[in-house]
Amino acid sequence: MRIFSRYVFRQVTGSFLLILVSLTGIVWIALALRQFNVVTSQGQDTWTLIKMTSLAVPNLMAIIAPFSFLIAAIHTLNRLNTDSELIVLSAAGSKVWTAARPLLLLAVIVSVFLALVGHFAQPWSMRTLRDYMVQVRSDLLTQVIQPGRFSSPEQNLMFHIRDRDVEGRLLGLVMHDTRDKAQTQSYLAEHGTIVKQDGTAYLVMTEGHIIRRTDANEPPQIVAFDKYVVDLDRFEPQDGGAGELKPRERYYDELVNPAPDSKIYAQSPGQFRAELHERLSNPFYPIAFAFLIIAFVGQAQSTRSSRMESLVITFVVAAACRLIGLAVNNAMARNPSMVIVAYALPIGAIVLSMIILRRQEVQRSGPGLRDYISDATDFIGAGLRSLFRRRRAQGTPS
Repeated sequence: MRIFSRYVFRQVTGSFLLILVSLTGIVWIALALRQFNVVTSQGQDTWTLIKMTSLAVPNLMAIIAPFSFLIAAIHTLNRLNTDSELIVLSAAGSKVWTAARPLLLLAVIVSVFLALVGHFAQPWSMRTLRDYMVQVRSDLLTQVIQPGRFSSPEQNLMFHIRDRDVEGRLLGLVMHDTRDKAQTQSYLAEHGTIVKQDGTAYLVMTEGHIIRRTDANEPPQIVAFDKYVVDLDRFEPQDGGAGELKPRERYYDELVNPAPDSKIYAQSPGQFRAELHERLSNPFYPIAFAFLIIAFVGQAQSTRSSRMESLVITFVVAAACRLIGLAVNNAMARNPSMVIVAYALPIGAIVLSMIILRRQEVQRSGPGLRDYISDATDFIGAGLRSLFRRRRAQGTPS
């Protein structure tokens, strides 16, 4: 790159990194505050909270990075014009692509970064977060629940234990579950043990009873058991396919070729389609934003004229394009034809920007060969007509 291109690249890259880190930090703090109950009510330490919330950062960056690039590029071009640097370049005969090349280069780098995050970092982080959630659910019973106290890890669910032995087994366990409005269940067991298997935590109860009531006017049903297993994943809302990886937790090949016996895929194949095409279409947006910025605010303007209208229009158009893309992502799960729209949005923005740039180039370019021929023809014709009128005037008798 030339000296000026390197200068612009350093400026826009520095702004992009600063904005990306700032926005990510703000969103991360908000997420950490929302999940603070992991420390206060579920007995985990602060380090566990930091690790769990940090694992959501790749998913956040997939949304934040394109907007960070948009803001950084608009700010950089506006500052270059305010400092009259674009005006000097335009006066020296440089075209708009002199300042556009470093923006496009950074846009391509951001697109590659988004592709890596979507296909590798995000599935890995979501899987790791899943493992931590299993640990939290199991630690809820083995560490948080104290003997002799009634504990409620979530609404309409209550635990009580008489004691805990040296091996960590729960003695005199009582679990009262009223989350299902259709029936109320109470579990009473002499012993309880936490077992972790295949990324899921189970509560194994022995020597107990289940008291189930489905009708307030009918007597309860009492079921005795020697061993009973409760899936602790039931403590969270499920969408089917307990124990299976969700679409966001899968890598590319697992999205394209899910297992034939996958319950999640059988129930919601549209979620796999939406997740796959979201990962493929998201990297196009930084490039589309770069072309929109070049088309609307890339031209040099006098410092006396306000560029605020162009800046606002650029940001609104780009942001609306991305927000519509997020809405289309949800629609793809229900309607396969929306896949075309997911790719048409960023590609259409690029095509529109190229048309605007082409028109601006034609308007700013000097007269072409056709214009010179037309001007010469008009000049010769005017001279001949003038000469003909003088000849006629000289030949007319007084």
